[in-house]
Amino acid sequence: MTETAAQKAVCVYCGSSYGEKPQFAEEARKLGSLLHSMKWKLVYGGGTTGLMGEIAKAAMGPEVDGNVHGIIPNALVSRERTEEPSEKHEKKNSVSSFNDEIKKSVDNHNGSTPLSHEYGTTTIVPDMHTRKRLMATESDAFVAMPGGYGTLEEIMECITWSQLGIHQKPVVLFNMDGFYDSLLEFIQHSIKSGFISEKNGRIIQVASSAEEVIDKIQQYVVPDGRFTLNWDDEHQESK
Repeated sequence: MTETAAQKAVCVYCGSSYGEKPQFAEEARKLGSLLHSMKWKLVYGGGTTGLMGEIAKAAMGPEVDGNVHGIIPNALVSRERTEEPSEKHEKKNSVSSFNDEIKKSVDNHNGSTPLSHEYGTTTIVPDMHTRKRLMATESDAFVAMPGGYGTLEEIMECITWSQLGIHQKPVVLFNMDGFYDSLLEFIQHSIKSGFISEKNGRIIQVASSAEEVIDKIQQYVVPDGRFTLNWDDEHQESK
C-alpha cells in the first residue's frame, strides 16, 4: 500500500446486518480504521446497525474525530434503538451464541436504523434515488462489502455507470472470505457468453483485505472499451 496519498472520499456499500461470520464485522472495522488513519472520508448509507455501523464507527476513530458522512432516506430512520448484536458479541467465544444472536437480528430487523453522532454526520434525504445520487457525486471511489439486495443493486449500478461512461471512478469488491466468488463467476460467465466485453470486465477490481482495497483504489486504471456517451450535466457531476 502506498504510504502517502491524496485524501479521498470512499463510498462503501454494505449490509445493515452482521452476516453469519464474525469475520465480516472484523474486516469492516479494519477498513474503517484504515480510512481513519489515512484521513480519508467514508461515505455510506447512514445505518448504525450491522456492517454499516461497524465500518462507520471504526472510521470515526477512538476519539470520534473521523470524517464520515451517512446518507439515509427518512423512511429508514428509527428514533429508538431495538435490541441487536453489539460490541458484546466481540467478547463472546461461542460461535453458536454469535450465530443465534445474528439470526435474531436478521429476523427482527424491520429496515429502520437509529442515528448517533458516534457514526459521523448524517444527511436525511427523501428517497432512495436522492440517496444514491448524493453518495455517488460525493465519492471518489466505490467499494462493496458483503450485503444483500441493496448492496448488490448499488454496486452494480456503479459498475453500469462506469460502463456507460457516466463516471471514471474505481469500483472495488471487498471479497472477504470469498463472499463475492459466485458473483465473479457470473461475470466471467457473462463475458464468455458475449454479454460483457473483456475490457469492461476490468471495471471491477477485487480485494481480499482492507489494505488491498486501498491499493486497488490508488492503482485503479480506467479500462478502455467503455461507452463514450454524452451525459451532459450528469456526466460532468460524476467525474
